[in-house]
Amino acid sequence: MTQLFWGLAPVSRAAALFFYEPHSEGAQLVYDLKYADRPDIGEDIGRMMAEEMRVAGYLEEVDMIVPVPLSPKRQQQRGYNQSERIAQGIHEMTGLPVYAKALRRKHFHQSQTTLMRHQRQENVAEIFKLGDAKDMEGKHILLVDDVCTTGATLSACARILDSIPRVRISVLTLAFTKS
Repeated sequence: MTQLFWGLAPVSRAAALFFYEPHSEGAQLVYDLKYADRPDIGEDIGRMMAEEMRVAGYLEEVDMIVPVPLSPKRQQQRGYNQSERIAQGIHEMTGLPVYAKALRRKHFHQSQTTLMRHQRQENVAEIFKLGDAKDMEGKHILLVDDVCTTGATLSACARILDSIPRVRISVLTLAFTKS
């Protein structure tokens, strides 16, 4: 998964809990988290991810968690940010602080689900901005999202976070789509 970011964003390492396969139990879990008003799934999965990643040593040296933000409109429609719920579950198991306001989404173009790789890159270009980045200088940031397909959204976020002096960025997602 880390190779996906080579040449696109300054990501030290990247991991996912499982590979995303359409019509699988994992796909249903993602769907329910995002569209069936089930924020509890995010927190439960976040706790599971934290345990798996802790055992693997993946969370060593991580200082804080930054969830990928939703647009205000999308968050209002959904009622919650699924990435923030995953981050909250990780926090509960690790004590790592969640910086939910570190990144802001300026606007929402369209869903990434039907777009090709280059279209995804264009769709998220320049839609994120740095929010409250207090105390983040020199830290190791764990960037959290639900699904990584092409890495476009996570790359856009990582490039913004990289404007903070001396940060390291790792990525953790619930699912990774094989391409």
